[in-house]
Amino acid sequence: MKLLSFYRLSVFSSILFVLLAIILMFAPDKMLAGWGVELTTSAGLMARRIAALYTGIAAMFFFARNAEHSTTRTALINGTIISCLILAALGAYEFSVGHASSGILPAIFIEVALVLAFAYVGCACNNTNSLNKNQRKK
Repeated sequence: MKLLSFYRLSVFSSILFVLLAIILMFAPDKMLAGWGVELTTSAGLMARRIAALYTGIAAMFFFARNAEHSTTRTALINGTIISCLILAALGAYEFSVGHASSGILPAIFIEVALVLAFAYVGCACNNTNSLNKNQRKK
């Protein structure tokens, strides 16, 4: 079994997104304070709404953990890569202009790590499938 498979990455991502959702739902001040952002009524509202989205993403990955290679699984992988790339870029931008403190850097590194992990799993699966197709043709 490969060290990094879609199954393992899906389970890990589910746990990560649930933890983020719990923090954003019940203690948004902790995460925001770490980023150097004040908790306001508006920021709290947005944090709780984002928590609901993270919970849904966690559920999607958990229920899709056993999915075979397919266009649906590829869509999950690509969507996560795009989302995490945008989040990392936004975090870097907010840090560079001074809207967030260096506390946002761990989030950026985690987002980049998720991009790399999902890209690896997506490419590894595509390479395996193309190898299998080539072997069948011979």
